Amino acid sequence: MWDFEHGANVPASPRRMPSPSTGASVAAAASAATEETVADFDISYTIPSACARSLAEGSADIGIIPAAAYTTIPGLVIIPDVAIAARNAVRSILLVSHKALDQARTVALDTSSMTSVALAKVLFAKWLGGPRSYEAMPPDLDTMLTTCDAALLIGDPALQVDRNRYVTLDLAEEWHRQTGKSFVFAFWAVRRAALEGHNGDALARVFRESRNHGLEPEHQEAIAQEWAPRLGLTLEAVRTYFARNIHYYLDPPCMEGLQLFYRLAAEIGALPAAPPLQFL
Repeated sequence: MWDFEHGANVPASPRRMPSPSTGASVAAAASAATEETVADFDISYTIPSACARSLAEGSADIGIIPAAAYTTIPGLVIIPDVAIAARNAVRSILLVSHKALDQARTVALDTSSMTSVALAKVLFAKWLGGPRSYEAMPPDLDTMLTTCDAALLIGDPALQVDRNRYVTLDLAEEWHRQTGKSFVFAFWAVRRAALEGHNGDALARVFRESRNHGLEPEHQEAIAQEWAPRLGLTLEAVRTYFARNIHYYLDPPCMEGLQLFYRLAAEIGALPAAPPLQFL
């Protein structure tokens, strides 16, 4: 579903705007909306970490990037009001364990999302009893919990966990409980150098319209119908995920949460210090 970092890549086109892998249903909604609405762009499909690399290399002008990537790529401008965020529980970013997390000393990390890894480290350092010993591992829960006391799972593997069998912690829900703020996982960014001669306000409007188009009920229902059987989830679970767990707006509560995350992640050394947020 929201499995940005595990989807299979599709080769990028010669130009300019990578968007999320179609191996993720939330990403698919955004991608389909963009493809229908943004006729003036050459669109290619990949995962946000690869989008971030393309922006850093200058081989793409616009991409959806993990929030953590903004701290490492200079010269980016954020497209306002469009994001992949959570106002409370997200369900697709979980710490999983057989024991209480305050007893877990070692944590296996699915490192496919630098943002989620940094969030886990912030939560442990600030509110869950201090730093742990971390080990990067593929997202196989049985292997992770054989090796470590707890596991960080991201995306579809997290959604598919039987939470009645384990102790689990939803990272976005815990972030909200501790801070009262929303959490931003990804947003759209543009290389500043690519903006010359272009109308930034018009570009921002296109992306807002694209987001709104993708959130129309018939589009979300079509994607829910497609992805529920693929993931072994009920149709209602997928609908609820879209409607309640994912927030698609980079609104003031999200901005406050994003800035606090950057500050805390830098304090504990989980991310470099973020540059000031720059918008179209």
